[in-house]
Amino acid sequence: MAHYPDYAQFRKDLLAGKITCRDQVLWHLQQIDHHRSLNCFLTVFEKEALERADAIDHKIKDGSFGKLAGLVVGLKDVLSFQDHPLQASSKILNGFTAQYNATAVQRLLNEDAIIIGRQNCDEFGMGSSNEHSAFGPARNPFDATRTPGGSSGGSAAAVAKGLCQVSLGSDTGGSVRQPASFCGVVGIKPTYSRISRHGLVAYASSFDTIGILATSTYDCALTLEVIAGADSFDSTVSRQVVPAYSQNLMSAFDRRFRIAVLQNFPEEGIMPEIIEVMKAKAEHLRNKGHEIIPFHFPFTDFVLPTYYILTTAEASSNLSRYDGVRFGHRSDQCIDLESMYKKSRSEGFGAEVQRRILLGNFVLSSDYYDSYFAQAQKVRRLIRDTFRKLFETTDLLLMPTAPTTAFKIGEHQQDPVKMFLADLFSVQANVAGLPAISVPCGQDRNGLPIGLQLMASEFKEIDLLQGALLLSSKA
Repeated sequence: MAHYPDYAQFRKDLLAGKITCRDQVLWHLQQIDHHRSLNCFLTVFEKEALERADAIDHKIKDGSFGKLAGLVVGLKDVLSFQDHPLQASSKILNGFTAQYNATAVQRLLNEDAIIIGRQNCDEFGMGSSNEHSAFGPARNPFDATRTPGGSSGGSAAAVAKGLCQVSLGSDTGGSVRQPASFCGVVGIKPTYSRISRHGLVAYASSFDTIGILATSTYDCALTLEVIAGADSFDSTVSRQVVPAYSQNLMSAFDRRFRIAVLQNFPEEGIMPEIIEVMKAKAEHLRNKGHEIIPFHFPFTDFVLPTYYILTTAEASSNLSRYDGVRFGHRSDQCIDLESMYKKSRSEGFGAEVQRRILLGNFVLSSDYYDSYFAQAQKVRRLIRDTFRKLFETTDLLLMPTAPTTAFKIGEHQQDPVKMFLADLFSVQANVAGLPAISVPCGQDRNGLPIGLQLMASEFKEIDLLQGALLLSSKA
């Protein structure tokens, strides 16, 4: 059986009787088994996925199937799937089982998608390389000595290698888009509040966004229109009507976009090949009649510090619930309540999570709150205002997804600053709460994928998806 490039072609054959859901699940299970060395999946729901495939095949025969019938989906290990393990790739949640379905997961199931397994990630979504997992690093399908990116590295690698058709990840500072870039797939982070966070393990609650990884823009659009929208379980989710994104994609070729292109870059750390690819794509779009506008982002030196100050502060609060008392790991070396807290958290959390909790506690302390946290909130507002002003006169912003292609596993382990710089171009969208998408646009001299990123104004996902279609088109 051939690997389908997108769900539309698979669905066409499925409804024509040329293939069944069981056939598709069996094929993906074979791929998962064959590529176990990539360490993408932490648990594979083989028996359950096959049983669900059979049930959906029967629904197809009687005409009662859903919008995503037979779509094989992987879940990053931060999304709640009832009665299945949920650990956020951390020892602190050893033995924990999800008590309910995340809203996004339930909406996939309602439309007859098939959940095939939970996927490896950086612990609690904190990392840019998938090396900060209690289960070892996932590996890049283009070069197994390199990282697939993070924190949704297992999800991106799985989609790229055909282990599933779509993955749901989470994006707090680029954790869907950066691995999408490294693995040569499409990764979208919608507007903050576009998708309910109910059932998503919290990292930084004012930044966290569920995102989608797929091999095509169409699959991202279709999945987004299913899982987005109002939810009574999440008071922060938007009530705006969800457009039929997938049905409006092709009108992209009838539009003329105003596209800002980022011009200012740090002196060191960005690969010249990425800049070359971006310039070539911008020129291609200009030749197709789109207006190209230079843009200088004034807060390049401040966006990363702002992001890390605010997210670590929120993380230190969110992760205080993991204390060894109610669920998850409890140390067997404790002698009293205080030692139980200390030892359980020291044993359960990895080094990167501990680092961010400590930093978060520091910036929230009474002596430094005004100097760091309060100032970072003000800068966040300035960044939001800058992008709002930009999108008053433009439709899209084109920029790199990441400053480099996939780096070697272990290359940045001893230098957290270099690891943080991997998020240089992706954190802007999270700080501002705006939608962004990474699209594969070429390869470097080593054959590694290069992703370019588009950003749009709030709730303008249709502009974003249409722009991504243009960006990936060679016509």
